[in-house]
Amino acid sequence: MTVRARLLLATALLSLAPAAAFAAEAPLPADAEAGSEDAEIVVFGSGQTRQVQEISAVDIKVQAPGSSPLKAIAKLPGVNFQSADAFGNYEWSERVSIRGFNQNQLGFNLDGIPLGDQTYGNNSGLHISRAISPENLSVSRVTQGAGSLATNATNNLGGTLEFVSRDPAENFGVDLEATYGSDDTKRAFVRVDSGGDTVRGYLSYGFLGLDKWKGSGEQKQHVVNAKLAADIGAAKLSGFFNFSDRREDDYQDLSLDMIRRLGLRNDNISDNFPLAELIAQIGANRGDTGVTPTNPAAGKVYPAPYSTVDDVYYDAAGLRQDYLGAVHLDVPLGSELTGKLSGYYHKNHGAGLWWTPYVASPSGTPISERTTEYDIHRGGAFGSLSWEHGPNLLTVGGWYENNHFHQARRYYAVDPATVGRSDHLVFPKNPFRTDWDFKFRTHTLKFHVEDRFELGDLTLTAGARGFRVSIDANPIKAGPLAQGRIVSRDWFQPSLGAVYKIGLGELYAGFSQSTRAFVGSSTSGPFATTQLGFNALDIKPEESDTYEAGLRFRQGGLSGVLGGYYVKFRNRLLSFSNGAGIIGNPAILRNVGGVESYGLESAVQYRLLDLVSLFASYSYNHSTYRDDVLNADGSVRSAIKGKTVVDSPRHMLKGEIAYDDGHISARIGADYMSRRFFSYTNDQSVPSRVLVDASVGYAFGDEGLLKGLEIRASATNLFDKKYVSTLGSNGFGDAGDNQTLLAGAPQSFFFTVKKAF
Repeated sequence: MTVRARLLLATALLSLAPAAAFAAEAPLPADAEAGSEDAEIVVFGSGQTRQVQEISAVDIKVQAPGSSPLKAIAKLPGVNFQSADAFGNYEWSERVSIRGFNQNQLGFNLDGIPLGDQTYGNNSGLHISRAISPENLSVSRVTQGAGSLATNATNNLGGTLEFVSRDPAENFGVDLEATYGSDDTKRAFVRVDSGGDTVRGYLSYGFLGLDKWKGSGEQKQHVVNAKLAADIGAAKLSGFFNFSDRREDDYQDLSLDMIRRLGLRNDNISDNFPLAELIAQIGANRGDTGVTPTNPAAGKVYPAPYSTVDDVYYDAAGLRQDYLGAVHLDVPLGSELTGKLSGYYHKNHGAGLWWTPYVASPSGTPISERTTEYDIHRGGAFGSLSWEHGPNLLTVGGWYENNHFHQARRYYAVDPATVGRSDHLVFPKNPFRTDWDFKFRTHTLKFHVEDRFELGDLTLTAGARGFRVSIDANPIKAGPLAQGRIVSRDWFQPSLGAVYKIGLGELYAGFSQSTRAFVGSSTSGPFATTQLGFNALDIKPEESDTYEAGLRFRQGGLSGVLGGYYVKFRNRLLSFSNGAGIIGNPAILRNVGGVESYGLESAVQYRLLDLVSLFASYSYNHSTYRDDVLNADGSVRSAIKGKTVVDSPRHMLKGEIAYDDGHISARIGADYMSRRFFSYTNDQSVPSRVLVDASVGYAFGDEGLLKGLEIRASATNLFDKKYVSTLGSNGFGDAGDNQTLLAGAPQSFFFTVKKAF
């Protein structure tokens, strides 16, 4: 039997362990308390009317240090997370989807603060890996359905990911951490807790720097987090400040044809500008780039092994600086009334860089540095009032945000005499050309109301949310793109649910309706098309109806969940890409009908003698398009009815075994994913794969100089699987191959030393 077959068999047996054999009555686990390190690694949403799981800080700690918290939640049922680096932080490649919904259709929060939709050119937020160091998280929560009514998001059609920061410790302490590993990876983290009875805080600094695992370049990040908490009588006041500076050289986007010809390790050639210049000159001579030829002697034959101008570029990079601050107040307003109020502010300055052969520098060099530049200034407030009277809990809340987003497409000159000595991870200056330059102002207003009523073993919930989002696109230079105003509104998105306690655990069932607001951006949404296309738009916001039901169970050390769902998704908006991604042509936006999804999600966790923990999850998802894409005259443009949704694996099977006796700790986990399509007609796909991660550590004594000392070795992609990770880096096409794939990181090893004082 092959290694892959053994892994699949083991995780399948764990996942399908019969819950019915454990029918004795047992208490359900309470939700993990923020900062609790005694909580179970996975908590199965007791009392929730929808599918919910939580990952505690314990599980985040066993990941490779500095890993994105998204990588930790990837083992949960229904979650498809991909990245082209070992840590899950590389933003151009980061993709997360749930039940066939991509990350643009999922909600993301940190301590209730909206983080936007996690797109690469995020217009209203930032990636969780920039918002906070993973060591400062206490809980990561995944809701596979539409999410709770209180979620501060207007795009969560298919799920919500919520992250909770740890509270400052009550005792003074210092935590130090240092990591070294593959690709000259260097990671350092330090945190100082002040301690205190009524007022306490912490300040931390984290650094991650590494070379790319292929090609030439580096990826690095600095993160500063600070948090202060104060007890004011029965009220609690807290605030935090987060700063991040992330700069990373990109990996080359691939197609299946490129992988066959050039291999998965084909990458940008940022260490060889003469070769990049020669390829660009040949592309100009052949008429492939539209650039005026300046060197006929270069000929018209690309140097082996390359056969197109898009096979390899000189370089690409992403630069992001973020400041995020917030203040939270929780206060009792009486014996039955509780109020919560929060305010936040976020500032971002970013740029995506691409050295393009499609626009020449003024000097005649057939390459220029193309940027998409971003600036976000947004502030908002959210809060709620909860009234608890007897078995009844009534909650009313709201959220408001004012977002100023500035986005531009510019070009900067490349000088062959200095390009080899230039730092590619700095913001460029003095553009020679601007294609378009827009300012977007987005106002978001949202409310929610929910009533929770307990009738013995039965709990019923009913509520609704609504929002209005207005976007004004004002051009400094319009170029080929649209300007104007668009409003999304849906004041009634109902939600109903029930939980019934039984001897085994509890049954749950729920229904949620959700609407996704339009976004204000020149690279996605209604304004990413031409003015003529925008004026002709006859579209409605995307909507989803989610029905789900299932069983949660617990007996002794065994706990788990088994659930099913049906989702009806309508008014699906599709942006048709036009040409290679590096060209940046305006997209074509259309309402292309709906999607139908149904599936099964299961997970089981077993703790043996508080030493060994077994976890496995299995999910089956069947997401298909309900309509063909039609031309304006009614003819079929793309016959996709009944085809599987892109980047939506049918089967996912994940399992892990962990051991911890207080000194020795070890973990090994396997992740299987079935075939995924990257064309709407399903004529192109990448095969299934199994990935294995592992770690082993030792914590020294509880006294003396060795107290608080721990060493750990970690491995990602332990068996060095060669595979495609990310799909859709440059969007998806109707049919045929597409340069929109990214290779997964190879086998990597890391060694970490931790010391707590």
